[in-house]
Amino acid sequence: AAVSRKTLLMNPLPILRWNADKSYLRDLASRGVRTVPTAFVPKGSREPLAAVMEGRGWKDIVIKPQVGAGSFSTMRFPHGRRPDAETYLREQAAQRDMLVQPYLRSVESGGERALVWISGEITHAVRKTPRFSGQEESVSDATTIAADELAFARGVLEPLRRDLLYARVDIARDESGAPVLMELELLEPSLFLCREPRALARFARSCVDLIEGLGLRPRRGDETG
Repeated sequence: AAVSRKTLLMNPLPILRWNADKSYLRDLASRGVRTVPTAFVPKGSREPLAAVMEGRGWKDIVIKPQVGAGSFSTMRFPHGRRPDAETYLREQAAQRDMLVQPYLRSVESGGERALVWISGEITHAVRKTPRFSGQEESVSDATTIAADELAFARGVLEPLRRDLLYARVDIARDESGAPVLMELELLEPSLFLCREPRALARFARSCVDLIEGLGLRPRRGDETG
């Protein structure tokens, strides 16, 4: 907010505010986007985990904060560790809003796919291995994008694309094999541009075009700017 009062945010402030809270998954689901199923547990809730999961049929689950990054406080609990999951959710919900989601086993074989969009074009994708709190992220080189993944990512971004310089659409496959949205990253610095030099060049060119479109000239070698 402070920066936006002094200069241009190329992904605008209202979108960044919306995207910083994973309740955006609920908004997108209401618009017909296939998202990973999510139960929202508000801060201070003492609702038992069994009640949260009632009728959902989830065995293996992931518990994560509603606001967070870098897998902060994100933990996986298989069915046999349900008491541990109950304790963890209770401890975390005392401090912050939380989410409970099913663990999608497709991430073990096909991985979570991160599709990067820059200035109107899906430029590349990488495969990410599952990461939980305290673990390092493993990311592949640029990889082939399946036709249904490409169509899905474009559909997710269509209502927002006019306001965005960049985006990352993180996708996995559900039990039926269909793509579902894991996360939509609109303030995420990890665009994996070094995996695809043409994407890096497009990003730089798009930044310059936006600046010049405002009648400004990018300053070169200005360490104060």
